[in-house]
Amino acid sequence: MKHEGTPQRSVVPTEREAAPVDAGDGFGRYRFGGLSGKLLLLTILFVMVAEICIYVPSVANFRNTWLMDKLTTAGVAASVLAETNTIAPRLQEELLRTTGAVAIALDEGTRRSLIAMSDVPDDVDFVIDMGEVTPWSAIINSFQILTYRGNGVMRINGAGQMGETKRVDVVLPVALLQQEMLAFSGRILALSLVISAITASLVYVTLRALFIRPLRRLTRSMERFAESPEDATRIMSVSGRRDELGDAEIRLAYMEEALARALHQKQRLADLGLAVSKINHDLRNLLASAQLFLERLEHVPDPTVSRLAPKILATLDRAVSYTQAVMSYGKAQERAPQRRLLTLRRVCDDVADVLGLADHETVTFENRVPEEIEIDADPEQIFRVLLNLSRNALQALEAEKDETLVRRITLDAERVGSTVRITVSDTGPGIPDNIKSALFKAFHSGSKTGGVGLGLAIAAELVRAHGGSIRLDETGHGTCFRLDVPDRPG
Repeated sequence: MKHEGTPQRSVVPTEREAAPVDAGDGFGRYRFGGLSGKLLLLTILFVMVAEICIYVPSVANFRNTWLMDKLTTAGVAASVLAETNTIAPRLQEELLRTTGAVAIALDEGTRRSLIAMSDVPDDVDFVIDMGEVTPWSAIINSFQILTYRGNGVMRINGAGQMGETKRVDVVLPVALLQQEMLAFSGRILALSLVISAITASLVYVTLRALFIRPLRRLTRSMERFAESPEDATRIMSVSGRRDELGDAEIRLAYMEEALARALHQKQRLADLGLAVSKINHDLRNLLASAQLFLERLEHVPDPTVSRLAPKILATLDRAVSYTQAVMSYGKAQERAPQRRLLTLRRVCDDVADVLGLADHETVTFENRVPEEIEIDADPEQIFRVLLNLSRNALQALEAEKDETLVRRITLDAERVGSTVRITVSDTGPGIPDNIKSALFKAFHSGSKTGGVGLGLAIAAELVRAHGGSIRLDETGHGTCFRLDVPDRPG
């Protein structure tokens, strides 16, 4: 007995079509190479894989059913003819023609009868005992028969439906079963192709409507908005979908709206910076002249002049500081820090002197920085940082009208490893919650009235240039800023 067969190979195309439809169309070039085409091909592939998984047991079951039908037909006819003891040649030919068999034998235990035979069969290629068939052996034998090349025969024996006492042996041409199985396979393949085409088309159309078109709408909105971000009419309109794509539309519209606002604001700030740069020189000259006149008025022996002149001078100083702050922030970038070892306590004393905190009438200044603490920083830049923070604290305390309130500004520091931690705190009203998220952004003024909102932005930029960080410490009362300035590496 010999078993012949060649394994089947499934060839799956791997080339992808990606023919552009229109170079000017941002979406046509993806008709087959994009998500839609890939989705269609994958759907067809997966359906065909599923059909193959169904086909394998189906063709094995078809083979078993076909063999049992032949065995049962031959067995019933053989039992009837065996009762006569003599079988006419005409009946033998009719039985062989009906079953397609080459030979039929009936085994009744103690007696074995040859019912019919047309030719003496050659070597039998397959011997199948239907009583010992398992699902796995049926599958293997089915593919052996499908891939069989030759004109051999196979022998099938089994009880059929005649009981265990009678068994039938039937010799059949392998080609007979092979042709039936090939025809069955062709029907399965045609049905699979139809199901694949219908399923793939439905999935393709559905997912294209649910996902691909909304994604293209998002992409078109991005492209349209990118052409003119300042144009508010180009912001994406939300479709109202209640799914992930609807959420993406909402977030994209929000982002485009925020970006349009930011660009509009930055454009206005750029125009403002240009205007300020033009008038800054003349404005400073006018303010300097006004300061000179007021300094002369201070010597006039008039109580009213003596009382108002210092306030006017302070106002002019503040105006000059605001102008310089705007111009300083309007530079392309701050110069790189030129770091030196500094005595931090003396820097804090200089800040107090510039702000007039040493002998201030209502605000108390406490410099708690230890004498031995040295900081590795740019002298001018660390002075500006502490000056901006202390000036903000001073202005917040001066705005308080209740004379019973404690007005105190405290500067403290400690060394933590290679980092100097500085705290600038006051007993003021604190930072409002609604501006904490934008505290270190330019032109987001704090609680003080009349500020331009650059002090904290400049301070944060200078601290970051030193590789450090600045944050609002909300653990205590009032306002407290914590600065971490690390030493230079090495």
